[in-house]
Amino acid sequence: MKLISWNVNWIRAVIKKWFLDYLEEENPDIIAIQETKWRKEQVEQKYLDKIENLWYIMHFNPAERAWYSGTAVFTKIMPISVFKWINITELDLSDLNSEVDEVIAENHEGRVMTLEYKDFYLVNVYTPNAKPKLERLEYRQEWDKVFKKYVKHLEKEKPVLICGDLNVAHKEIDLKNPKTNRRKNGFTDEERAGMTNYINSWFIDTFRHFYPEEEGAYTWWSYLWKARNRNAGWRIDYFLASKSFMENVKSAFIRNEVMGSDHCPVGIEID
Repeated sequence: MKLISWNVNWIRAVIKKWFLDYLEEENPDIIAIQETKWRKEQVEQKYLDKIENLWYIMHFNPAERAWYSGTAVFTKIMPISVFKWINITELDLSDLNSEVDEVIAENHEGRVMTLEYKDFYLVNVYTPNAKPKLERLEYRQEWDKVFKKYVKHLEKEKPVLICGDLNVAHKEIDLKNPKTNRRKNGFTDEERAGMTNYINSWFIDTFRHFYPEEEGAYTWWSYLWKARNRNAGWRIDYFLASKSFMENVKSAFIRNEVMGSDHCPVGIEID
């Protein structure tokens, strides 16, 4: 089974150009999409028909705000259930800021989708950005705490696969210029510690599992200064897997040749 994750940075743009060709060529069993910035009813029917003709069932989770955020999953395998929010009612959040908890509970930015399958949960996530002046860093830290509790709660039932744009380069190897980007959004100590907490909670960074020392393996490039041409990028898109599920993960890969967004697709193959 092949699973793909891709931040498309506005599905309306890519669906008219590269997306359908890529989808047909890659032929994943499941593709999780972030930053759709679109509602299903805004997608022209002819494009929906083409996706359905490739045998995909489509699930959209748009943000309340127009042209912002949003996630989607197209799957050839019928899920047992689909959740479009973080259900925090069963979580102990007494150690967190209640106002931030309420914001996350509303899920008004369409950032999380959970699909339950027979052998695992797939959680598609578009993690909030701390913003250039770090004005959203505190919110981001609260988000990481709640999201970790959520996926650990799911893991009590069955293994979890987390995929998406996690908006953090975990280690220095995961971006081109770590020294000059220190304390910038996406590479603060706080955000990196949030990722480490996932790893310490028995989730495996699947790409680094197979390629622990590979340099230049990036998934996002700025549109400025011809960054992609120079491969001056960041690896901020991931597949994390429950440690108990890693024996089922056969490979992990980055499709950095695929154009159409400032991100490229990432994926895994599982039994």
